Amino acid sequence: MAHDSENDNVRRQIDENLKRVFQEKVEEDLPDRFKMLIEQLKQQDSGDNPQ
Repeated sequence: MAHDSENDNVRRQIDENLKRVFQEKVEEDLPDRFKMLIEQLKQQDSGDNPQ
């Protein structure tokens, strides 16, 4: 029983650490190159970019 409790604590700690790392990544600003590419795609999608 104590072993299960220890495993649960380890899993919970791993979950919390993973969530923290991924949340930090989500909150990072996009690099300028990605922003430019997204803007280009939006322009193509709206037909503002003649080809």
